Amino acid sequence: MNTTTNRRVALVTGAAGELGRAICARLCRDGLHIVAADINLEAAQQLADSLECQPEQRIIAIYADMADKGSIDAMVEQTGAEFGRIDVVVNNAAVNHRGSILDFDPAQWDHMMAVNLRGPALLCQKVAPYWQAQGSGRVINMVSRCWVAGGPPAYVACKAGLVGLTRSMARELAPYQVTVNAIAPGLLPSAFTLDGRDAESFERMAAGSINSTPLRRLTTPEDIANTTAFLASSDAAFITAEVIHVCGGSQLAPFGSG
Repeated sequence: MNTTTNRRVALVTGAAGELGRAICARLCRDGLHIVAADINLEAAQQLADSLECQPEQRIIAIYADMADKGSIDAMVEQTGAEFGRIDVVVNNAAVNHRGSILDFDPAQWDHMMAVNLRGPALLCQKVAPYWQAQGSGRVINMVSRCWVAGGPPAYVACKAGLVGLTRSMARELAPYQVTVNAIAPGLLPSAFTLDGRDAESFERMAAGSINSTPLRRLTTPEDIANTTAFLASSDAAFITAEVIHVCGGSQLAPFGSG
């Protein structure tokens, strides 16, 4: 069904996690059509069902495996068929297989690179014809403050690579009035950051993070969602190729300090 619309359309990957849900909710409040894409389709559908729409506003859930080009292509094709346009892409999906440079698993490294770095590139490549035709677009890539300070090597390499991709795409897509920016959150309590950690170890990490953050608290999903909404808006039309650190100043401290 092609329901071409003048209302802008936002495609958010990793929509079913805490951060993705907050981003979708904020963009929904701003009046955009929402495509909630996630590898967990059931959770994405629950999110779509829970958001309150304005009249003539739509929210749909789509399955997406960011490690699979075919899945990415299908996600974009379904979005285009539903709405006839794609205005905002939020590359939020991510995986993290922890390991040091001494013991990382090459297969896990490759999977992280596929989801966290290649996936956003393939998604933007597939959406680019829409931006070329529309003469406008927004890309918001989720990175991490660890791209500055260092940390788990595979994850940091992905996020630092995504910063480089952000700047390269900003240059290449500028003739079509597409802005490309990145957001670098600080430590954010979520299932993603808790995965593989017990409560006690996370509490120690959180305490250290708060101690090394000038504004003395952790990042919240709403902090990131609000910044995403700004970068997706007309107010940010002349901002591109930037990394916005939303971490209370913790980018000033070395990784794991405190």
